Parts: sequence; C-alpha cells; structure tokens
Amino acid sequence: MGSLIGLFLHAIGGFAAGSFYMPFKLIKKWQWESSWLVLGVAAWILTPMFVAWLTLPNLFEVFNASPWDAKLYAFLFGVLWGIGGLTFGLSMRYLGMSLGMGIALGFTAAFGTLIPPIYDGRILDLVQTKGGLFTLAGVAICLFGISITGKAGILKEKELNDDEKQTSVPDYNLKKGIVIAIISGILSACFAFGLQAGKPIADKAVEYGTTDIFMNNGILVWILWGGFATNFIWTAILSIRKGSYRDFYDPKNNRKTRNYLLAAAGGITWYFQFFFYGMGATFLGEEFEFASWTLHISFILFFSTMWGIIFKEWKGVSKKTMLTLGLGLVIILLATILISLGNNV
Repeated sequence: MGSLIGLFLHAIGGFAAGSFYMPFKLIKKWQWESSWLVLGVAAWILTPMFVAWLTLPNLFEVFNASPWDAKLYAFLFGVLWGIGGLTFGLSMRYLGMSLGMGIALGFTAAFGTLIPPIYDGRILDLVQTKGGLFTLAGVAICLFGISITGKAGILKEKELNDDEKQTSVPDYNLKKGIVIAIISGILSACFAFGLQAGKPIADKAVEYGTTDIFMNNGILVWILWGGFATNFIWTAILSIRKGSYRDFYDPKNNRKTRNYLLAAAGGITWYFQFFFYGMGATFLGEEFEFASWTLHISFILFFSTMWGIIFKEWKGVSKKTMLTLGLGLVIILLATILISLGNNV
C-alpha cells in the first residue's frame, strides 16, 4: 500500500513538473530571462522556505544543528542542478515541450537513478533480491520507454517543415536545442545527488520532531538556494546585456502584473514537483528510494507530452510517429507498475 501512495505522490509531482511551463506560454512583452528570474524567486527562494517553515518544527534549529558539510554539498549539487534547470528551460524554448523534455529527461533519468546506488554499493545487494530485480527491471524498461518517446520526437522533426515547427515553437533551433537538452539532462541529475548528500539534514529534522513524510523539505531549501544562485547570475547577465531589466518597470507594458503572476505561478508549480517527490520517496523505503527518480522523470515526461499534444506541437505528424509516441508512453506506465511491484514482493 505504501508504494502505491508513493506512486500517486510521484504522479502529482510529475504533473506539476510537466505543467510548470504552461504559464510561460501566456506571458507577453517580456524577454525569456525576465520571466525565468521571477519564476526562480518564487520556485527556489520564497516557496521552499515558506513550506519548510510550515512543515518542519524548529526549522532554524534544525539548520543550525545539521552538519555543515551536508548543507554545503546539498548547496553545491544545487548549483550544478541549477545549470541543468536553466538549460532545461532553454531546451524547451528551442525544441518545444515534447522533444525538449524527452531528450533532457532521458539523460537525467539514467544518471540520477543509477549513479547513487552504484556509488554507495547498494546495486550489488539489489540484484540478489526478487524485489530489487523487479525494481531494476522497471528502471531499465522505463529508460527504454523514454528512449522510444525521444525517437518519436526525432521522427517528428523529420516530418515537419520549418514553418510548422516555428508555429508551435517560435524559437525553434534543433542543433542548439539538442546540445542544451543533453547538458541539461546530465546536470539535472545532480538534484538526486543533492538529496543523498543532504540526508543528515532530513535525519536532524526527524530528530527535532518532523513527520517522516516532510523530512526532505529542509534539504530542498539548500539545494534550491544553490539552483537559484546559478540562475540569478545568468539571468542578471542577460538582463544587463540585453537591457531586458526594463521589463520589470516598463510603464508602457500594461501586462506587467499579469506577467509577474504568471511567472510566479510557474515557479510555485515547479517547486511542488519536489515537494511531492520528497514525500513520495519516503513511501518507497530506503532500499528502493533510488527508483523515485525514475518514477519522477517518467511522470514528468508523460504529462509534458500530453501538454505538447494538447498545444498541437505534434500537429501534422504521421500516424507512425504518433504510434511510436503512444508506445513509449505505455511502456513508461508499465514500468512504473513494475517498480511499484518491486516494492511489494
């Protein structure tokens, strides 16, 4: 039963992550970096601190009592993840939600899922139990499903002409987008490493009276601070170079308030992917917690692809491409079921 609850929580987190970019499509008369900076303040500074304050008793005492190296490494992995998050947004800007997320998430799923158990030696223990074999098989099948959806994205690019691509993705650039998506996928996996490095913070939170389901919220603060540092530096450079900082106070733009709210809404939605990820991971248990990353990524890809279909990013493609896309999504869903079974055998 616990694994089913964890699966449900990961699905909610995946829906949030797969949907956060939707408000960006409604922002007008702002440069991309202006929207991204407002999103970052909401997603990586304000919301994490507020939620941690609500859910962790004696929050600042927990931070003071936590080992300095756990906080430092969580922050540093957050910096690397921040680069991945920054390029993640750019990959969708140049490739669209479906293809951009497909490529980036394929890499981050592989690295973020498999490296932690390999690093700490648990991978050998997993192959010696039935539950571990089920879970590893589910991870492998899920990665295969993600590759199939990526294949559908490649077929799509071959079938659509430049005008059709520009209609759904105005800044479309295949070569630049693929390079950025690969970098994003590798560095985004650092979030999973940050959670591992920050585990002493979670342990200290439980010691101070935090319920297990919320114990990861303290780690999120440090990781997301690191992510904000990276994104703030880059967006500030762009804003100064392009003069887009004027977006924030331009008296001629009557959409400023609307843009602020839309960008903040995207940021809050972004944060809640990790809020539910942290809760979902607690239900899988320490032995199979590594599989949380695969579940998280698979649900993100599933929901982002659904949004891509709804917003007609796949309009005009052949029946073969749509069948390939559908096959990839079905494989991902079957893999999540197998991972859930692995936690119950």
